[in-house]
Amino acid sequence: MELFTPTRNAGLARLAEFLPHAGRAYAEGRNTDPGPGRHSAVSHLSPYLRHRLITEAEVTQAVFAAHGEAAMKFIEEVCWRSYWKGWLEHRPAVWANYRAGVRRGENRLATSGGLRREFHDACAGQTGIDCFDAWAQELVAHGYLHNHARMWFASIWIFTLRLPWELGADFFLRHLHDGDVASNTLSWRWVAGLHTPGKHYLARAENIARYTNARFDPRGQLDETAESLTEEIPPPRPVPPVFDKPINGDVALLLHDDDCDPGSLDLAGCTVRAVAGLAMPAPRATRGVAPPVAAFAHGAVEDALCRAERRFGVAAVRLDDSAAITAWSSEHDLPVITPYAPVGPVADALAVLPTPPRAVPRAWDRHFWPHATKGFFQLRQHIPAYLASAPMGPPAP
Repeated sequence: MELFTPTRNAGLARLAEFLPHAGRAYAEGRNTDPGPGRHSAVSHLSPYLRHRLITEAEVTQAVFAAHGEAAMKFIEEVCWRSYWKGWLEHRPAVWANYRAGVRRGENRLATSGGLRREFHDACAGQTGIDCFDAWAQELVAHGYLHNHARMWFASIWIFTLRLPWELGADFFLRHLHDGDVASNTLSWRWVAGLHTPGKHYLARAENIARYTNARFDPRGQLDETAESLTEEIPPPRPVPPVFDKPINGDVALLLHDDDCDPGSLDLAGCTVRAVAGLAMPAPRATRGVAPPVAAFAHGAVEDALCRAERRFGVAAVRLDDSAAITAWSSEHDLPVITPYAPVGPVADALAVLPTPPRAVPRAWDRHFWPHATKGFFQLRQHIPAYLASAPMGPPAP
């Protein structure tokens, strides 16, 4: 069963299909996980938003225009993704610490046969906990899990199976089509009690039975009394200064798999003379990403390049690796600009180039990221102001 086609048109079609259900129906049904192929209450827009084949701005504007205040629950869920991104942008050390934690976990797997077997059983869906095993197998088979199932899965991984949380987050990034560094890493930290110290999420059998329509009832199989994990949170840094630096003149545009919508980039003052694109999904997970995840990322960039060719009237170049960026930019002898890459593997790869490209931020991120220094409520207060000022109407193809 193929859930996702990596094109902007497919994302827009999915948005149009979901739009009538983005109000009360979503709010009432979003927590229920009826099983693979039956997730009709949720949007399935996350892979398109994660790669910005469609943007948060156009999705929230469309659902608000259709439903008004009744769409606020869905709009808040979209804004949670921006909250995670902004929070990590303020604390990039958390990403580095997570990567170090994955390496420590991998080292433990190499030296502990018992842990290695338990890890293998969890990833293969062979723990004997029916709900957990079903979700593990669904994730590997379809590259997707319902959001509520992701929370239950992470909680069981951490508190019942007692596996390193970083390895679970890495397992998700390997298989999720919407595997986003910020949303995934910080959601796992939130479940563990590391994001809001002392507040962790415990999967409970009664809750699972209720919201899976009694498909599962793991009574007696879960640790429902575990204590939260602890870790010091680094203080926030300011919003990156690149947000305040305009770019003008002839430029070469570099696209990547963190942002695949060149049509909505703010390029006022720029004339695009050359376009190239590069997909870099493999470093998202320590052991690389699953082939369908890689295929989606490469397909998204290919789709973006085709649209960029039409918009700017220049032939687009497909680059094989980050080293090719330098040769491509030297060939054209132009300043290289790129959609702003948030904290993660793409930003890491671009930062070590001899001449890193200049980043083009989006108005959505300018509005929300500065308010992601503490809890989500601080950011949520700024949603009405955005909706009041945003143009309403159908997304452009």
